[in-house]
Amino acid sequence: MKITDQGNKVLIQADDINFKEYLIYLDRNPNEILHHIKDRTISKVAMLNHEPVIFQVQQDSNGLAVSFPRIVPSVEARNATALYTVEWLDLDRNLEPFYDMARTDPILQHVVERFKGHRLVGVPDLFEALCWAIMGQQVSLHVAYLLKKRFVETFGQSVAFEGTLYWLFPTFEHIAKLTVHDLTSLKFTQKKAEYIIGIAQRMAYGQLSKESLLQRGNIGEMEKYLTEIRGIGNWTANYVMMRCLRQQDAFPLADAGLHNALKRILHLEKKPGLDEINAWSGNWSGWKAYATFYLWRSLL
Repeated sequence: MKITDQGNKVLIQADDINFKEYLIYLDRNPNEILHHIKDRTISKVAMLNHEPVIFQVQQDSNGLAVSFPRIVPSVEARNATALYTVEWLDLDRNLEPFYDMARTDPILQHVVERFKGHRLVGVPDLFEALCWAIMGQQVSLHVAYLLKKRFVETFGQSVAFEGTLYWLFPTFEHIAKLTVHDLTSLKFTQKKAEYIIGIAQRMAYGQLSKESLLQRGNIGEMEKYLTEIRGIGNWTANYVMMRCLRQQDAFPLADAGLHNALKRILHLEKKPGLDEINAWSGNWSGWKAYATFYLWRSLL
């Protein structure tokens, strides 16, 4: 992978990118508020080098082009945007070992062949990843998106450009100061409101950060620490390790979407049990997160 700064845009040279799959995944719900998809272009704002940067991602002949439609930021902010995009879209990962494994796997073989180049879209910010996972606990994806939309519009910041609002996810510093009622008034359950505010306060007090989790090095230690926090069970911890901490063996075993995908692919009369899924996933070592992401894709 190679990053080239051309002043008004940054080119990210990367192989094996299925840009169409990015567009499908990122446009899967009409209530998404943190990015926009139009004319094969992904538009988003992110807080980079302490400034909000609106950027657009398009396919380029050798990878992706990142442009700045509103204001061309500083060199440092352009570089930060490129690095953010690489992490967000997982552009620096060699997928060949995953493909090699999948070629001989009876469950993944055809799914991976069909969606080859599909990369695991992440959530680089830990607070956003934790909030999104908690919002999705025990509800449909549609309801989770509605909760996120209300949450972001009420407590986040926006930047206006050409008649469109670009929203930033609320900061943990701001959410740490809220009351439970502030969230229950947006249709959050009492428990989810308590969980999110509690996590925000823990982060505000310096007791939880992405860096401190990554320093633990071991996926088991990360999971143990996360699941000791109120509101974070095994599913939430593995979802966050998968999409934010980029742990390739993170595996949300109890995920309903994963179960539905396996039921469909294997033509089962009922959803498989956890022991069965564990056994099947034995061949996916080192790539369980990607296996899960591809199985989810089969449901779209």
